[in-house]
Amino acid sequence: MLYWLADLSDVFSALNVFRYITFRAAGAIVTAALFVFLFGPTIIRLLRVKQGKGQPIRADGPKSHLLTKVGTPTMGGLMILSGLVVSTVLWANPANPYVWIVLGVTLGFGLIGFYDDYLKVTKQTHAGFSGKTRLALETLIAVMACFALAMLGRAPLTTSLAFPFVKDMVVDLGWFFLAFGAFIIVGAGNAVNLTDGLDGLAIVPVMIAAASFGGISWVVGNAVFADYLQLNFVAGAGELAVLCAAILGAGLGFLWFNAPPASVFMGDTGSLALGGLLGSIAVVTKHEVVLGIIGGLFVLEAVSVIVQVVSFKLTGKRVFKMAPLHHHFEQLGWTEPQIVIRFWIISVVLALAGLSTLKLR
Repeated sequence: MLYWLADLSDVFSALNVFRYITFRAAGAIVTAALFVFLFGPTIIRLLRVKQGKGQPIRADGPKSHLLTKVGTPTMGGLMILSGLVVSTVLWANPANPYVWIVLGVTLGFGLIGFYDDYLKVTKQTHAGFSGKTRLALETLIAVMACFALAMLGRAPLTTSLAFPFVKDMVVDLGWFFLAFGAFIIVGAGNAVNLTDGLDGLAIVPVMIAAASFGGISWVVGNAVFADYLQLNFVAGAGELAVLCAAILGAGLGFLWFNAPPASVFMGDTGSLALGGLLGSIAVVTKHEVVLGIIGGLFVLEAVSVIVQVVSFKLTGKRVFKMAPLHHHFEQLGWTEPQIVIRFWIISVVLALAGLSTLKLR
């Protein structure tokens, strides 16, 4: 809404600063962080009262979790999403359709995660509602978002797949783009969800990825910089930098309460929503492949689960001591802070590798 203040720049020239994405992105970071800092304690208290025993802990998970994490409330993603929505509505250009599409995917996935968390807490079981039903709802939301994106952009780029490190290599997927884009969004949502297993483990890599895609969105949405870096220009995509900045601010606020020992867990409410957000931004900016690099940690966690399940079903043997991957290292004797911080470092390295694709062509 503050974007409209720029219309008064003829009267007060200083208000012209609200036209700049960089200024509004900075405002979005501060606003989201302050919102979570201020209202976080109240939200956590309410979650404790409503949930009682907190998030149920997996009986087949690491035994230490049965001692250290029992009673901790979940659905902390509500803090992140609240800060994100307030900050985005306040600082983003409300006339930009990409903002609303990405926000729609984020809130849709967040609602699915919220219902899943609700069932887990009320029934005191690690299992939520049917995995097939959940996946079907996520796919429906993702396909609808991809269809809207296909209608918005300029053909044939809007339904194409671009490859990093190679100049002008773009493959038009046609209507198969709906399936491909939905796969990226749903896959990202569930990959982040699988990563959220230790205090602070998921939120920092999400913030790193969001900061990276904030920069990518800003560059791709700027015709001059996109041409200089030989990227595919997507008009209007730059506004998503404000949304990414809001995630950065909300994530900082949430990390204050989620740092070991966590006062609250993100839950599916937050992890599904944040993953869906990253996936949808990657689809908008035509950097789906780069998401696999920047979000490589999430990919590793998801692949570890897939490999573990397939191996056990085919051979009766497990590749990892426990999946997802972070639990494997717990079983090897790594402490929780060691795993979390080392995974953060890996996320930074992967983000730098992903950002290098902007220039190495």
